Amino acid sequence: MIRALAIRDVVLIDRLDLSFATGLGVLSGETGAGKSILLDSLGLALGARSEAGLVRQGAAQASVAAVFELPPRHPARALLAEQGLEAEDDQLVLRRAIGADGRTRAFVNDQPASVGLLKRLGESLVEIHGQFESHSLLDSATHQGVLDAFGGLDAKVDAVGQGFAAWAEARTKRLAAEADLKRARAEEEDLRAAVAELTTLDPKPGEEDELAKKRALMMHAEKLAEGVAAAQAALEQNGAVEANLRTAARALERVAAKAEGGLDAAMAALERAAIETAEAVAQIERAATGIDLDPRHLEAVEERLFAMKALARKHGIEVAGLAALRDEMARRLALLEGTGEGLAKLAREEQAARAAYVEAGRALSQARLAAAQKLDRAVAKELPPLKLDKARFETALEALEEGDWNAGGLDRVSFRVATNPGSPPGPIAKIASGGELARFMLALKVVLARTQAVPTLVFDEVDSGIGGAVAAAVGERLKRLAADRQVLVVTHSPQVAALADHHWRVLKADSKGAVVTRVELLDEAARREEVARMLAGAEITDEARAAAARLMAAGA
Repeated sequence: MIRALAIRDVVLIDRLDLSFATGLGVLSGETGAGKSILLDSLGLALGARSEAGLVRQGAAQASVAAVFELPPRHPARALLAEQGLEAEDDQLVLRRAIGADGRTRAFVNDQPASVGLLKRLGESLVEIHGQFESHSLLDSATHQGVLDAFGGLDAKVDAVGQGFAAWAEARTKRLAAEADLKRARAEEEDLRAAVAELTTLDPKPGEEDELAKKRALMMHAEKLAEGVAAAQAALEQNGAVEANLRTAARALERVAAKAEGGLDAAMAALERAAIETAEAVAQIERAATGIDLDPRHLEAVEERLFAMKALARKHGIEVAGLAALRDEMARRLALLEGTGEGLAKLAREEQAARAAYVEAGRALSQARLAAAQKLDRAVAKELPPLKLDKARFETALEALEEGDWNAGGLDRVSFRVATNPGSPPGPIAKIASGGELARFMLALKVVLARTQAVPTLVFDEVDSGIGGAVAAAVGERLKRLAADRQVLVVTHSPQVAALADHHWRVLKADSKGAVVTRVELLDEAARREEVARMLAGAEITDEARAAAARLMAAGA
């Protein structure tokens, strides 16, 4: 709900700070006092269109800030989270500034924001109903959600949404398989040739590195052989090195006893050297055996390596991807060969998902029909006391063509009215006049009060052109609405004003030679005087004061 409104330099308002509370709040005043300016100012904070003409003459800019109390689960919190913003101390501040040149800036909790975000937040916080405008209920796109909320159809709506998603997924799979098949058939001949070529070559994962390593060894085989031979020759020069080491060790063994241990370390070193030398000789012999000097073998390795590289270039991939490419192409060929059965299975799954969606959709449509009839009856009861006894309200359900089915179901919901007997019903915004429109909205709001999330409702002269019992009926319904939400009303009706929990009077005043708009919060005595003025007109009589007192007492 709105807690405060601060207005600076908007048309006739130089500086104005208002505080609001729960219940029914009334703003009254003579025509031209500036009540519409207050609503225009609030609209600016809620993201309405702006223009330079709203800036008070002589001021550099106009600004409006609205402070809202934000309950923990209010939808506005999700919008804030999307933008990386948070409500501070469970309150939200929307601010708008308009320069004399028409440029506008928007702020959310003092953080720069877009006017679009301001509007989205505003739509979740305040709904304004005037003689010629009303927010969400005039938009037929909202009617389905309103009816579903009224009928308590959340579970059925969720089932339809899930069914539609499952059907869409099954259809997507079937279409993707058909597209794969179409592409595969178009390139089947090339595909078979490519698979045959890859199968013949039979590339293995990691084979490129192995071949490259083997090729490098074979290209240097002669030098490797020369080096190995030189090493062998060195080890065999002047007799075998290992044999010479062991001969030296035996010579030391013969005199070791006389050395008192002085030769033990040398003997051990000779033993280790003999063992390591034997191992080195064995490794050199194995290396010599592994050297491939046959040029035909090198040619074979190079041919396979170059063949793999050429095939990889042909398909525009790395050599390492050839094996995976062969498997993928083979899969596509298998799809061609077994496509009939696979596509049939996908088609059956799609039809089953469609049937489940249609079943859920029909159940929702039946529930909507029952809810629509209940809603029509409830609204019909509210119309006669509002001087709309000849009007008819109906909730229309229009079956959609299959191509238009969606996550919301099989039908389209719209609210329609007929204001004269015998005339066909049509959209509320096009059929109802200004005063009728506001009263239709009031009737709907009374019926839908417990299903609507917007915490603040604003009615601009909903009582226009009516009086007496009808005005009293309007006031009673506004009071009923205000029992569980905040309702603000701009009114000329004493019957409505007498029911207010809070009453402000809007008036013009002189400030330094300029006319400005002022707003006064009225106490009990001032309220009685204002209601009397609304009853009597320019000259307030004692009879008007007495009548005002009776009206207020009746509404207490």
